Amino acid sequence: MLKTRVIPTLTLRGARLVKTRQFGATRDVGDPVKAPMVYDAQLADELVYLDMDATREGRSTERIEAATARIAGVCFMPVAAGGGVRTVEDFRRVLLAGADKVVVNSAAVERPALIAEAAARFGRQCAIVAIDARREPDGRALVWTHGGTRATGREAVAWAREAEARGAGEILLTSIDRDGTMSGYDLDLVRAVATAVNIPVIASGGAGKLLDLLEALTKGHAAAIAAASLFHFTDQSPIKAKAYLRRAGIAVR
Repeated sequence: MLKTRVIPTLTLRGARLVKTRQFGATRDVGDPVKAPMVYDAQLADELVYLDMDATREGRSTERIEAATARIAGVCFMPVAAGGGVRTVEDFRRVLLAGADKVVVNSAAVERPALIAEAAARFGRQCAIVAIDARREPDGRALVWTHGGTRATGREAVAWAREAEARGAGEILLTSIDRDGTMSGYDLDLVRAVATAVNIPVIASGGAGKLLDLLEALTKGHAAAIAAASLFHFTDQSPIKAKAYLRRAGIAVR
């Protein structure tokens, strides 16, 4: 059985790191290099590092490549980077910049064959498909792209299954409704996706206390947990989170 990973998430906007709330209002987090160094020292298992505006602004991967190259030189934890990834060549450049994995969202929805192309060239372990989902009034969780600004009409579970079939190695599943609220993960969404696929699902969006991490694993059946506000704005850290989970009987790295 794979051990659980604790993964801080950092979001780049311009020259600073920010934290969003429901993919809208932002709060400054800090320096794009210093923050990853802190999480590296706190024994984070991996880091998710995203350029949040690249796709919306029609940019490619230059900014995330530069940021990844800077942190790869000073940090030892694996980095999953994304933002503006549209082609296999984009995958290649982000990997060459120092990323261990590449996160793709909007382009995968628009052209699902990209997942298979990237997996065939670099291995599916390098291809993380990010799914940003928002609840409809009827309770359905639908996929949104371009930083949560474009509705796709796709159901999150169905898209997760297709992404796996296309070659995705992991799913980074974010609840837009819970993002930045610190009110807990959408456990029903996490469980629905995690039980529908046979690849790891990283739960994201809503962690506000260590119990939320535990519940994403035990009730949501996530394989890994990503958190931002919990680590940015409280006294919790990856070290403390892993110690808490270990005491609760979870096998952590």
